[in-house]
Amino acid sequence: MTAVEMRLSSLLLQEHYGEIVERVGVFLTRTGAQPLRVIVSETGTSTDQVKKALCVLIQHNLVTYRMHKRGFVEYSAQCDRCLRILRFPRYIYTAKTLYRDTGELIVEELLLNGKMTVTTVVKKVADRLTETMEDGKSMEYSDVLATFSQLADTHFVQRCPSISDTGDTPSTEGRRPPAPTLATNEKEMYIVPKVTLIGRGKRRRSSDDDEGASQSKRLKRDTDAERGQDDGIYWQINMDRFHQHFRDQAIISAVSNKMDQVTSSEIVRTMLRMSEITTSSRAAFTQPLSSNEIFRALPAGYNISKQVLDQYLTLLADDPLEFVGRSGDSGGGMFVINLHKAVATLATSNLESIVQERFGSRCARIFRLLLRKRHLEQKQVEDFAMIPAKEAKDMLYKMLSVNLVTLQEIPKTPDHAPSRTFYLYAVNPLSATRMLLQRCYKTVANLIERRQFETKENKRLLEKSQRIEAIITSMQATGAEESQLQEIEEMITAPERQQLENLKRNVNKLDASEIQVDETIFILESYINSTKSKIP
Repeated sequence: MTAVEMRLSSLLLQEHYGEIVERVGVFLTRTGAQPLRVIVSETGTSTDQVKKALCVLIQHNLVTYRMHKRGFVEYSAQCDRCLRILRFPRYIYTAKTLYRDTGELIVEELLLNGKMTVTTVVKKVADRLTETMEDGKSMEYSDVLATFSQLADTHFVQRCPSISDTGDTPSTEGRRPPAPTLATNEKEMYIVPKVTLIGRGKRRRSSDDDEGASQSKRLKRDTDAERGQDDGIYWQINMDRFHQHFRDQAIISAVSNKMDQVTSSEIVRTMLRMSEITTSSRAAFTQPLSSNEIFRALPAGYNISKQVLDQYLTLLADDPLEFVGRSGDSGGGMFVINLHKAVATLATSNLESIVQERFGSRCARIFRLLLRKRHLEQKQVEDFAMIPAKEAKDMLYKMLSVNLVTLQEIPKTPDHAPSRTFYLYAVNPLSATRMLLQRCYKTVANLIERRQFETKENKRLLEKSQRIEAIITSMQATGAEESQLQEIEEMITAPERQQLENLKRNVNKLDASEIQVDETIFILESYINSTKSKIP
């Protein structure tokens, strides 16, 4: 992990889990696998606090453990998972788009708690949804459970590895092993256990406190009875599946912009939907689909004839984008989506856009020319791009200075004399992508620090605003008059109100910028990962 990635991980861990967890997480990220005693001594933290921090990190899949050959337990950080914290809002928004408010709250609860059982998730989500409903209405447990089953069927949530039967049994000496052995059952990873949940979500009321111990005992008894149905079966978010969905949406959007917004994009969306479960997130191509299968899978009410579909598929297969390819002629023609090619095209378009924004349209023209022609001399760049020699030289050196363009020397003679040497300019997309990815990480870290600075500078005013809002809410609950509420609201002066509005606007801009930069990060990371999987 680079210094920029470590800085971003540190900021994300501190913001979401606190200073102690951040200290332990950054230490493991920097040093690799370490036993408990080393973590305690090197971080200067008490053993009890380190144990609690490790529990939090393990609960959220940010740290894993394994038995060392000498008999002690080693803990190691999952660096990529730390950076995925930045993408939590996109996961939640995607669940809301696909499965409405219920799916949104299920994913939010799993992200907040790391791992949870089905019964716990269903009850928490039902209670939260009931709080937002009108009086007299409540959310059925069965409805939440049905949405959870849909998320499992589409692989957005999955079972956590469970303790294996052999891993927790006492050894021949009569002692249990220092750490349990976890095992993953691939066949049951997306199967929701059969649980019987009868009831509705409950509201929190101040009068409920008067019921005291009787209610708590009844609640504990009900919880114990239902916990046995799925005790030990924990669930977590399947981030790879969400990333697959993000990639598919980016491909559909690219086809929509290039071809048309209706028919072509709908055909590609149907092909991706048919293979989203059967295709691995790291696969180079989707599963081959026949023209007849695609025609039958088109959305109901989508009026398009089989002949028109074949014409569109042929058009997509012959397009220079090469997103769709032909893999056979059976069943009216077999078609696949070239995922590696699609991701590479998306990453390249991001590179071109960055070059254009930073250096102008003429530099972008030279950059695209080098991508297409691979290697060119300076004179060839001038001729092909139709740019004067002085400007072309200046632009090439600008891009060379920031490592967007490379220069390769090919000598004609062994003495490497400049007059007898070819100087070829080229673009290494993978190298440029890695460099820009680090810049994106640095940008996000700067945005987070700026947001924290803005909040810290206005901390006193924010606390005052929160206190006044709490007073107004409590007075409204007790039926206070409008004049009394107005008097409380006037405790914040007009300049303070303006300052709060400016702060809110600035924080919203910074939050939106983080999400936008993360979209670019996702495309660049996907391209780098796809090239790794192509290497044998």
